[in-house]
Amino acid sequence: MLEVGVKAPDFELPDQNGKIHRLSDYTGKKVILYFYPKDNTAGCTKQACGFSERYPQFTEKGAVILGVSKDSVSSHKRFEEKYGLTFTLLADPERKVIEAYDVWKEKKNYGKVSMGVVRTTYLIDEQGIIIKANDKVKAADDPENMLKELA
Repeated sequence: MLEVGVKAPDFELPDQNGKIHRLSDYTGKKVILYFYPKDNTAGCTKQACGFSERYPQFTEKGAVILGVSKDSVSSHKRFEEKYGLTFTLLADPERKVIEAYDVWKEKKNYGKVSMGVVRTTYLIDEQGIIIKANDKVKAADDPENMLKELA
């Protein structure tokens, strides 16, 4: 996981509509950059729907939400449409950004060890500096916790 106080790595990734986004596009706004394992799974859906439900509160506080997984653009589009998500999902199938943000790790699931995305949320300030980093994210609680961080 990247440390608080470091400059967040810039990136260039397509969203669920194929539009390219760069972190530098959001200079002047706070960015909630969250990494999640997979579209349409229980925890990831709870987390995404939580961010979506609170989206107006985030925008009121001048924050942008960007969700990143290694799913494809088309998978993100289906996920967005199925749950009516109101924020940007970024596709990183080559794991360039996932690895730049140090969230591709060894995971244990029912005794089986595999590599995967560790659910991690970063709060990045208006100048692109990481001001909060959490890799002990509880999917259902993350949106509310991040809203509190912006208070």
